[in-house]
Amino acid sequence: MPFVVHAASISDQISSWYDQVGPWLFYAIVWALVFAGTGLFIGAFVPFITGDSLVFAAGLVAATHPEEESIWIMAIGVGIAAFLGDQVGYTLGRHYGRPYLDRRKGQWLRNAIAKSEKFYESWGWWAVVIARFMPWARVFIPAIAGIAKMNYYKFFSANIVGAIAWGVGLTVTGYFAASIPAVKNASYAIAGFFIVASLIAGIRVWLKNRKTA
Repeated sequence: MPFVVHAASISDQISSWYDQVGPWLFYAIVWALVFAGTGLFIGAFVPFITGDSLVFAAGLVAATHPEEESIWIMAIGVGIAAFLGDQVGYTLGRHYGRPYLDRRKGQWLRNAIAKSEKFYESWGWWAVVIARFMPWARVFIPAIAGIAKMNYYKFFSANIVGAIAWGVGLTVTGYFAASIPAVKNASYAIAGFFIVASLIAGIRVWLKNRKTA
């Protein structure tokens, strides 16, 4: 439960950012980190400061500053930043291909890339959606989809679904967790709902394709 475990400490850190920079620059910092997490592969090195914990904690901070910080501006902005980051990752993979990932060093990175490749091969369209909830997968799946030359419009649609479910959904969950403690405890289950629903739909597609073949 990465965002449950780390949200409290990161929330304190993000609160200090807010106090220093104010609401509008705070929006920009959170959105930039979300974008960089996948668009610039920063999430491969600092997955929690660019991923679940950041987004969840941003919702908590918005709840503590309701007059200055709009949860809907924050949540929609996070969704857009997540979408654009994956689009950039896909474009890098499609145009620069395998050599780009081969230059990524380190055993953890190599293992994450290998797992992402296997995950994408197994799930295809649904891998792009589900990957949003997995720190290692969200970084590399867009690039791997580009390398595999996944149909642009299929990637585009999967990216929208994942960005909304993860970016908007998790930010809003963090917001309500500030006033409804039970939501904080159930936040991982909410994300799990999207994953399970995606898995079920993916299995149905896989079985249908197998039957057709």
